[in-house]
Amino acid sequence: MVFSSTVFLFIFLPVTYILYLIVPSIKAKNILLIITSLLFYAFGEPITVFLMIFSVLVNYILGRLIAGAKGKGKPFLVISIVFNLLLLCIFKYTGFFAETINAVLPVNIPVPNIRLPIGISFFTFQILSYVIDVYKDKTLVQKNFLNVLLYISLFPQLIAGPIVKYYDVAQQIENRKITAESTAYGIKRFICGLSKKVLIANAVGGAADSMFALSGDDLSILTCWLGGIAYTIQIYFDFSGYSDMAIGLGKMLGFTFLENFKYPYTAESMQDFWRKWHISISSWFKEYLYIPLGGNRKGKFRTAVNRIIVFFFTGLWHGANLTFVVWGLVHGMFLLLESYKIIPLDKIKFKPIKRIYTMLVVIVTFVIFRAENLTQAGTFISKMFTGFDISSMSRSIFFEQFNLYFVFTLILGVLFSMPIVKTVGEKLNGIAKSEGAKLAVEISGEVVTLAMLFMCIVSLASSTFNPFIYLQF
Repeated sequence: MVFSSTVFLFIFLPVTYILYLIVPSIKAKNILLIITSLLFYAFGEPITVFLMIFSVLVNYILGRLIAGAKGKGKPFLVISIVFNLLLLCIFKYTGFFAETINAVLPVNIPVPNIRLPIGISFFTFQILSYVIDVYKDKTLVQKNFLNVLLYISLFPQLIAGPIVKYYDVAQQIENRKITAESTAYGIKRFICGLSKKVLIANAVGGAADSMFALSGDDLSILTCWLGGIAYTIQIYFDFSGYSDMAIGLGKMLGFTFLENFKYPYTAESMQDFWRKWHISISSWFKEYLYIPLGGNRKGKFRTAVNRIIVFFFTGLWHGANLTFVVWGLVHGMFLLLESYKIIPLDKIKFKPIKRIYTMLVVIVTFVIFRAENLTQAGTFISKMFTGFDISSMSRSIFFEQFNLYFVFTLILGVLFSMPIVKTVGEKLNGIAKSEGAKLAVEISGEVVTLAMLFMCIVSLASSTFNPFIYLQF
């Protein structure tokens, strides 16, 4: 079940929320959330929900052992890390490893067809966050298994994040409040995220899929750039939209999740991009991998090696395909080139040039991310810069997708990838001095929000194209 489905919007969410408001105590609310979250996950994964529960149980026990070991909890931490990563590798990477070995060595290992449990990458990293945080601070250990299960299974962030570190929500599990203000904010944030997903990501996603399905003479500088730009818009609004919905739902339930995106397409370098893009995963790798490896404390060479390791695993985390690994390594390479001033961005004073450079790298590398394999990625990127021989078929395909609706959506995507709405809202609130003017601004905002919700419902009712990119991770 995804947030942009009619089942979630018109059945699951209203029923769950009404029951949540009726139930009196925090303990009862937590039990209700556990039940509904497991039902939410079981809707798409009726069998693997037991795998998640088993994983939580094992790590709950190991967490108790770590906390009770009096300074000797490291062996239990190692067992937990090995157990979780082994589980992730079995379900997500077994086939990938077998195919890679077959390609490199003269062997023919059978490639197993193991179904990937939805969201396993996200909840595995959250489980690791719990046991590592308990190892660092034993006071964080949960003696109540249900509280650990709630932390992992909480439906707003279960299948696609943001990855919530345990210490960020440990207190909220047993002590949180629901206010009218937080509920109103949560509803508006959810609608904003739903609009990003349905009205923008879905609208450009069809064009991206069509362009990446092309081959041969149909690939040209026109079709390849259209595909690259369309996918760049799609993936941002798809995933940031889901994060907005998760944050909004969390607010409605009394939880505060940290921001996951901060207008990454306004970045002025690749380092700046990673400070604004998928913040929860980059901060997780920084805290639980980069810093334990030594971070930047052991000289330039070790720092470079540590960064490459982090970006290798960042890419691999996204999927069992060499395209993801190469995508991560290329990003790591650009960060190193910027850090060592080989790309001297500090000497460029004109900010638009920095932003153009960053977006070029982002778009081209997202082609690698989206491609089915490295061969397709190489062909696509090559045509982006050399495909000037445009056939009549290629031209026809381009203009078929590059229609008025796509152009309008693309413009919206560009505008909403910048903090324009936020800036305009702040200026309007600043201009509105009287109570009447402030009320008018507030009512206008509510009307726009309701209009967005209405358009989302109409779009969902009239279209069957509603993919969700990050479900594959």
